[in-house]
Formats: sequence, structure tokens, C-alpha cells
Amino acid sequence: MAAPFAYVPNEGSASVSVIDVATGTVTSTIKTGEKPRGIAVSLDGARVFVSEQAGNNLVAYDAKTGKELARAAVGKSPEAAYLSPDGKWIAVAIEDDDRVALVDASTMKVARRLATKGRNPEHAVWSPDGKFLFVSGENTDAIDVIDVSSGAVARQVVVGERPRGIGFLPDGSRAYAAAENADRVGVIDVAKAEVLASIPAAPRSNGIAVHPDGKHVFVSSGGKGTVQVLDTASNRFVAEIDACKRPWNMAITPDGSRLYVACGRSDAVAVIDARAFAKVGEIAVGKLPWGVAIR
Repeated sequence: MAAPFAYVPNEGSASVSVIDVATGTVTSTIKTGEKPRGIAVSLDGARVFVSEQAGNNLVAYDAKTGKELARAAVGKSPEAAYLSPDGKWIAVAIEDDDRVALVDASTMKVARRLATKGRNPEHAVWSPDGKFLFVSGENTDAIDVIDVSSGAVARQVVVGERPRGIGFLPDGSRAYAAAENADRVGVIDVAKAEVLASIPAAPRSNGIAVHPDGKHVFVSSGGKGTVQVLDTASNRFVAEIDACKRPWNMAITPDGSRLYVACGRSDAVAVIDARAFAKVGEIAVGKLPWGVAIR
């Protein structure tokens, strides 16, 4: 398979839409268990990992054939899933257990279950060096910073009520966290685990995607149906793009040219020119698309 492809879990239709980003077309659909949400793709693009809420599993699928390869029972109500920078581990936020499950990507065995202090974790994002997991939750106002080596929460960083999406600059110096109920974006000094700035954002700020050049951060607004563009040098929003109904999680192509936005209430993915800051298309997918992973 030529790369890259965008993989979109459709919570309402038990499927993952596979989009060829070169042509902007859906090339195949992977049938999954009920309520797929989190998604990650192996470094070689051969396997797709999907967290399925109805069965409380993380399931590995063949990216080309859609065949199920293996599954792991990760805990009650799994949410987002993220591949470690070295490709060896998948971190899955387990909402009802207040845990993060670490799954061996090669064996699909749960190796560790890390407790969170924040309630109902939703995202567990690896720092670029793989040493920490930054974890957001629905019923908290802070990001849990988990030291992966010890498995313990080393620090909590208050960013605002109901933190959601998290993204890192490529050099790992700063992290950005959307606080949905606070309508803010927190800028975090990763080394010090301290907030550098708290930036007012559009209503129900949710998804975060960082441009590969580190100059801009994209923030989805579920309440306004837009994507805002944050300049990382000035910590100011420099553009706002009409996207769709209820934009959620997002991913950007490796070359930094296109941003793919899961539009939960539009049953589509909005495609945004990530350099011109303009919407250039919309691709129909399944019901209630929740996120996007690109590899």
C-alpha cells in the first residue's frame, strides 16, 4: 500500500474508513466491533489498532485486508489510543477504570495498567521522547503527567475544566492541551510541567493537532464548528476556519499540507489546507466519526 492513508473510526457504524490522502477518496472500509473510538497505526502502516468500547477491547486489524489479527481486553470503556514513538507500545485511555493500559504492539498483551489521578481519562499522549504520558480526563481540570518508567503520576498540570486533546511540539519542549468546558488552550512547559500560558479559545475546544514544522497548532471548536490556528511564537490565534458540525479529533499529513478533521455530527471528514488555512473539501465517511490517524 502506498502511503499515507487516513484512518477514521466511525463510532455509529462500527467501521473504520480508509482514505487515500493523495486522492481524497475512501478506498476501503474495515468492519469493527461496536463503538470504535481510539485509533493508532503501526510505524510500517501494516496494522491498525482500534479501541472498541462495546467489547472493552483494543483490536488489531490488517490495514490492507481489514482482517482481525488479535485483540486485547484493556478495560471498561476504552477511549483514545496512541502509538509510542518507537512503535513498541500502545497507550489506551480507559475511561471507567481511571487507568491507562499499555499494550505490547507486537504481542497484543496488556503489559501494565497505570492509575490516573484525573477521573475518566480520554487521551493518553506520548511525549516525543517516549518518557512521559500526558493524560486528559472528562472529570478533572488537570493533565496527569505519568512517568512511564515508574508508572506513577509525577505531576498534575491544571489547564481548565475537562481537558481533551493534547499535542506536542516536534522538539518536545511544549505541549498544548484543549480544555473543553473552560474554552481555553493551555501551553505547557514539558520539562518543568508548568503552564506557560492559558489562551482563550472558541467554545468547546476539543481536538489538537500540531503542524510538523512546530509553527502552528490547530484547535477544533465543537461549539462553533470551526478550527482555530494558533501561532506558537506569539501564543495568539491567527486564523479561524469554518469546518463542519461538531469537529472532534484531527490529524495532519506527514508533509504538513493537509489537516483531516473528524466531523462527529456531519458523518464526514473535513479537509483543510494546513498552509493556506482554508477548507478545501469534505469526505463522507461512516456515522459519528470520532478521530483520525494518518500513516
